[in-house]
Amino acid sequence: MAIRIALKHKESGVIKDGFYGFSWTTFFFGFFPALFRGDFITFIGGFVISLIIGFMTLGFGFPFIGFVWAFMYNKYYTRKLIERGYVLAGSEGDNAMAAAALGVVPPAVPA
Repeated sequence: MAIRIALKHKESGVIKDGFYGFSWTTFFFGFFPALFRGDFITFIGGFVISLIIGFMTLGFGFPFIGFVWAFMYNKYYTRKLIERGYVLAGSEGDNAMAAAALGVVPPAVPA
């Protein structure tokens, strides 16, 4: 189950939701959650790669890719936001749990 964590951009102050854990929306809808989150490169790349593997395996590889990607996407998306200048902006305990799950050091939240 995905866990939501607030992220705040250091310079602009824009707040976005980050996630970690299993993504049920990605499991059921494939790469479309990436499209709806504005992650266009991931959507296009993932969709093309899954089509290629699906064709190469006569369709048997497609569900496997979706299952594996559902475990990986939330962490990937949230880490990309952190690389773009967002910091964890939840409570201290939530930030610590999210940082441990994401493998990042929780920086101080800007005022």
